[in-house]
Amino acid sequence: MSGFEEKFGEEVQAEFVANIANVQRQLHAYIFSLVRHREDTEDVLQETNYVLWRRAETFTPGTNFRAWAYKVAQLQVMAYRKKKYKLNEREWLDSELIEALAEESLEEADYYELRYNALQTCLQALPHERRQLVSNRYAPGGCVNDMAEQLGKAPKAVSETLRRIRHALMKCIKEKTVTA
Repeated sequence: MSGFEEKFGEEVQAEFVANIANVQRQLHAYIFSLVRHREDTEDVLQETNYVLWRRAETFTPGTNFRAWAYKVAQLQVMAYRKKKYKLNEREWLDSELIEALAEESLEEADYYELRYNALQTCLQALPHERRQLVSNRYAPGGCVNDMAEQLGKAPKAVSETLRRIRHALMKCIKEKTVTA
């Protein structure tokens, strides 16, 4: 990345690093939507990140980083498909279709980012006990029966409480995204 370091100062470099970190979840989802295999998604994401770093000097600061990163990811998906399936150009997924999917995914990314941020705000607004209940339920291995046993409650009661919390979160997210 020496060309990037020579071309831009520390502030722009730090912003670039932050941009890469901030777009990881979205890139992962985007790549998965095109690849549909978890292991392959991880490989393509890793290659995409490598290319983003390698081509950092081609990014114009102040422009849409996510759009640029999605374009790099799109090209990496196409290269992956061509290599993996050893297909000639007419046989693999039409590049126009991938282009259309990329555009649609970029448009949807803003919407889902807005909803994700609203969810985070709504979760923080929950009382600690309810936020902890949601956190425990959706943590890896989170099980209503185990939670009920720990709380000394019936599993049906815990499920009903979680249902009410999810309903309140959906309502909160809807309110936050309508006003945004």
